[in-house]
Order: sequence, then structure tokens, then C-alpha cells
Amino acid sequence: MAYTALLDACVLYPPTLRDLLLRLGERQLYRPLWSGEILEEMVRSILRDRPDLTAERLARTVDLMREFFPDAEVVGYESLVEAMANERRDRHILAAAVKGRADVIVTRNLKHFPAKVLEPFDLDVQDPDNFLLHQFHLTPRIVVAELEEIASTNKLPPRTMSDLLDRLNALAPEFSQTVRAHLTE
Repeated sequence: MAYTALLDACVLYPPTLRDLLLRLGERQLYRPLWSGEILEEMVRSILRDRPDLTAERLARTVDLMREFFPDAEVVGYESLVEAMANERRDRHILAAAVKGRADVIVTRNLKHFPAKVLEPFDLDVQDPDNFLLHQFHLTPRIVVAELEEIASTNKLPPRTMSDLLDRLNALAPEFSQTVRAHLTE
């Protein structure tokens, strides 16, 4: 079984980060997981911050995610939610990770998932920076190839590798710097 990561809405929200995470999942560097509740939260957050986007357009994004990753959506976790001892509003995430047998939760909200709460489930938590760094160190050629593909196929900025790494720097600064250093070697 592949290394499995439950992706929180906050890492699926930024389109460039979501694109990279999903491309790496498509390349089978890891197995992505989420729940319907996580996808709904992602859509609500995007619509709140991006009034120029429509619910229909985002529904297409969600449909494509489900199409490309038909086994990614965790179901049947709801009965576990109340038993979780982490931050109340993020218990559904931990419950989905447990039900989906994830190895790691990828989130920007690390403090909502303390180690003592995760330990009984043999779960880890990583921010997107550390998660991407691990993926890069394991398979640098694949990660760079996917970054190059994103940069070359984007119709809107970022259109160059440098632009792309600048955009990712806000969410994954060490990863961005590591890739830049690798490219100049």
C-alpha cells in the first residue's frame, strides 16, 4: 500500500498547491485522501475569497478530483468524530484520516493536531512545506518534472518555473528554496 496523506481543505484551497499535490498523487508518489466535508470546506473558502469564481466552476474542479482519484474520498468516518480529542472543528479531519488509514495529515493547522492525540492512531501531521520536501527528496526528478509541467501549461501566472516557485514560496518556503538550489546545481 502506498504512503497515504489526508489533505486538509487549507492545502487544497490554493490552486497552485492543489495542482502540485494532485499531480504528485497522480504520479503515485503518495495516495491522496479527503472527505466530502473537506471538499465542501475548500469550495466554501474559495467562494468566500474569490467572488469572481462560480460554484459551478468549482463543482467541476471537485468532479475532476473525484474522477482522477476515485478511491480518495473517505466515507463512513462520521461515527468517529466525537471520539477524537483534537480541536473540535477539525475532528472530522482526524476521523477521516483514521478511517482512511492515512499515514499523515497534510495541513497548515498543525496545532489542531497535537502529537499526543495522533500517536494512538500511528498518524503524523505535516505542513505542506515539509510534505513537499519529503516528496522532493524521495523523487526530485519527478517533482521537478511536475513543476515544469505546471509552469508550461498554465494559461495564467505563474508561467515560468521562477514564477511558480515564487508563488509556492508563501506556502512552502523551504521546498521552494530547495528546488531552486537543485535547479542551479
